[in-house]
Amino acid sequence: MTQSGVREDGKRQSVRHEPDPGEEKPTPGSRPPDGDGTSAGDAETPDDEGVPAGSASTPDVDGTSATDPNSPGRDDAAGGDGGESGRRRGGRAPRRRRVLKWSALVLAVLILGTAGAGYLYYRHLNGNIKKDALNLGDGKVAAPTPNAAGQTPLNILLIGSDARDSKENQKLGGARETFGATPLADVQMLLHLSADRTNMSVISMPRDTLVKIPKCTDPDDGKVYEATQGRTMTNQSLGHGGPGCAVATWQELTGIHIDHFIMVDFAGVVSMADAVGGVPVCVDANIHSRTSDGKGSGLKLEKGTSYIQGEQALQWLRTRYGFEDGSDLARAKAQHMYMNAMVRQLRDNMTLSSPNKLRRLAEEATRAMTVDPGLDTVKKLYDLSDELRKVEPKRITMTTMPNRYVGARVEPTEDAEQLFRLVREDIALDGKDKAKKPTTEKASADPAAPDDEIPVQVRNGTRTDTLAAARGRAGTVAGLLKEEGFTQAVADTTGSWTEDRTVVRYPSADLEGDAQRLAKALGIPPSSVKRSTDVSGITLVVGADWREGTAYKAPEENDRTPKSAEALNGADDKACMHVNPAFTWD
Repeated sequence: MTQSGVREDGKRQSVRHEPDPGEEKPTPGSRPPDGDGTSAGDAETPDDEGVPAGSASTPDVDGTSATDPNSPGRDDAAGGDGGESGRRRGGRAPRRRRVLKWSALVLAVLILGTAGAGYLYYRHLNGNIKKDALNLGDGKVAAPTPNAAGQTPLNILLIGSDARDSKENQKLGGARETFGATPLADVQMLLHLSADRTNMSVISMPRDTLVKIPKCTDPDDGKVYEATQGRTMTNQSLGHGGPGCAVATWQELTGIHIDHFIMVDFAGVVSMADAVGGVPVCVDANIHSRTSDGKGSGLKLEKGTSYIQGEQALQWLRTRYGFEDGSDLARAKAQHMYMNAMVRQLRDNMTLSSPNKLRRLAEEATRAMTVDPGLDTVKKLYDLSDELRKVEPKRITMTTMPNRYVGARVEPTEDAEQLFRLVREDIALDGKDKAKKPTTEKASADPAAPDDEIPVQVRNGTRTDTLAAARGRAGTVAGLLKEEGFTQAVADTTGSWTEDRTVVRYPSADLEGDAQRLAKALGIPPSSVKRSTDVSGITLVVGADWREGTAYKAPEENDRTPKSAEALNGADDKACMHVNPAFTWD
C-alpha cells in the first residue's frame, strides 16, 4: 500500500500533539480552547472561517456504507482530493471542514449506486477507494447478540480527518507550514443502525474530549504506539497508527463493538449542496458572522429559511461567531441541522438532474474515502446505502456526547455512559421502540476464581458536585467484602474519585469472570461491570448511589436519552439556529 504522509526516505512523519491545556477555565457561556490550543474566542480568523477564493470549485463527497449486513458511514470531512492511495497523513485543516464530512458521506452513499457506467468505470471507482485496518488495538469487544429474527445492529465510526495534503485543501484555508503533517481526527461520530433497521442513532464526540488512547500497532510498519499514560485529546488517536486506533479508542471508552469505519478528507461538499438545488437552513434573526477585527465565516442571511449552496453552504458549516454562545457546541448544532436537511433533500430528490454530476460526485467520493476492508468496493458501499435508506428521517436521532469541562478540555459525564448503554443494548434514542424483552448480560467464558482468591481494591467515589465524599466508605465496604469471603479486599485511599453509580472495573478479559462474580455477590447489575485500562486489577468504586449502609440497592435504569445529549430529530424541519444579538443586522 502506497502511503501518504511518509517521507521520501521511508520514515513516517512525526505525530503532532496538541499543546497541554494550560488555559484558564472558560467563563460562563464560552467554549474552552479548541484542539489547536487556541481559544474559541480568538481561533477563528478570516483564514479559519473565511471562504478563500476558489474554494467552491472542487466537489468532495463523504460516503455512507453498508455491507451485507454491515455498514453506514458519513462524516464531516476535512479537505483532500484523495488522489493518492494509502492512508492519509495530511496536514491540519481548519475546524470548519469537520462539519462538511457528515453530509458528504451520506450523499456519496446514496449516489454511488447510480453513478457507475459500466464495469471498467466500476473498477476505476473501486481503485479510488483506500483501505486500512479496522482495529489496531489489543482489546476486543464482543459483537452484539442477534435479535429473535437473527438480525444484528451495525456500528460505524465516521472519522473526519483535518488533513491538508492537497492544493484543494490549501485553497480551503490550509497553512503551507502544515502541509503533509500528521492529521487529527477532528470529527468523530458513531453511527448506530438498529438490528431491525427501523431507526438510526448518531453520537458525536467533541474533538477535545480527554480519553486514554490504548496501545495501537501500525499495520504498515509495525510501529507500536504504547497506551497513553494519562488522558489526551481524542483527536490525536488518528496519529497512533491510523483510523484503526480511533476505533480502538472508541471501543475502549464506550464498550460498543464497532463493525466498520469510514474516514473522509474534505475538499468540496459545496458542490453537493449545489447538486440537490441547495439545502434549507433557518435562523431566528438576520445574521452576519463577522467581528470588528475581521473574524468569522462571513455568513450573511436574512431571518427565516434560506436555501444555501456553494460558498454560503461552506460558511454555514464553519460558522461559530453569531450562533448562540459562539462555542463549538453551537456550531455542532448548526451542522446537525444542515446534515438532517441534506438527507431530507436527497430522499426527496433521489435522481439528480445530470448524470455527469452524479458521476463527478461518485468520483470525488471514492477518492476522498479511506475505509476498512469490509467496505472497500462500490458494491459494499451501495449495499450499505440500501440498509440506511430503510430508516425514515423521523427515526434518525443525532446527539452530542454529554460532557463537562476539565480545565480547557472536556470529559464524558454519567449521562454519556447512559447514552453508550442505550446504543450497546440497541435501544432507540427517540424512545419509539416497541417493547423489548429485558436483555441479559452474557456471562464470561472465563470462570471466576474462588472468592478468597480474588484480589479487590475498593475506592470511595461518593463525592459529587455538591457533596463531599462520605467518610470511610472504602474501608467499610472492604470489610463487608471480607465478611462475604473476599478476604483479599483492601481499601484504596491513595486518591480521590467521583462516580455517580457504583461500578466494578477490570483491566483484561482473563479477569472478567472474577469481576462478574464480585458484582453478583454485592447485587451490582452486570451492566455496571466494565472493562477499563484505568485499573490494574479488580476495582470496586463505591459510587454516590451507595453513600451509606451495607446493602447495595441498584437504582432503577431508564431507557430515556439524556437531555444533555441535545438530541435532534432527523425530520425536524422547523429547527432554527438562535442568532447572537451582537451579530444581527438591519
